[in-house]
Amino acid sequence: MQERIQEFVIAALAGMNYDVDGITGDTDLGPAGLDLESLALAELSVQVEDEFGIKFDLDEMETTALMTLDQFTADVAGRIATTTAGTAA
Repeated sequence: MQERIQEFVIAALAGMNYDVDGITGDTDLGPAGLDLESLALAELSVQVEDEFGIKFDLDEMETTALMTLDQFTADVAGRIATTTAGTAA
């Protein structure tokens, strides 16, 4: 699942005109790596929400900026698992 999420995130970033050449799971989303600005993080979050049926809170954007790609995809996978478990109960 995380591989699918990562592929989606990279494709979304490419669609937002970010240079994704050389991006790895260890690449930071924030200033130390891709340097996504708050609007870009919000747009990425909305695309991920729409694709995977999860929700982020607005106050989580700062935390997301400090994550690596692997950390972000793990977070998304965890949210999907929680959402799926919640709807299956």
